[in-house]
Parts: sequence; structure tokens; C-alpha cells
Amino acid sequence: MQAPSPAPAPQSAVDEVTGEIVRETGHPAVDAVLSALENASRLAPSEQIAEYEAAHQVLQETLASIDR
Repeated sequence: MQAPSPAPAPQSAVDEVTGEIVRETGHPAVDAVLSALENASRLAPSEQIAEYEAAHQVLQETLASIDR
């Protein structure tokens, strides 16, 4: 009898600076930014700027929307 297959691992990205694994946060907007940044890392440097600016804007808006 074959053992059941393990549950799929959560999606992750590797922080290129620290080498640490960044997992999904559970916050859709932040997860989308992480995915976009992972994709942007594959672009030419001149094409990355717009992606980084958009990510920065979304993260600013997300932080500003947190109830204090």
C-alpha cells in the first residue's frame, strides 16, 4: 500500500538579499506584491523600475489602511 502524498507546500520566494524563504503572508495585496517582485527580478533592470514603484505604492496603501 502506498503512503498518501504530502500536502502541497505553500508557495514561496527567496529573498535575493538575505537568501531567506518568504512564504505567502495571507494578505492578498501583499502576496500579489511578492509575486510581482519575484517576476520583476527576471526583467531587465530598466523594466524593473515600474514594477518596484507599483509594489511600493501598494505596500504604502496597505500599511495606511491598517486600523490602529
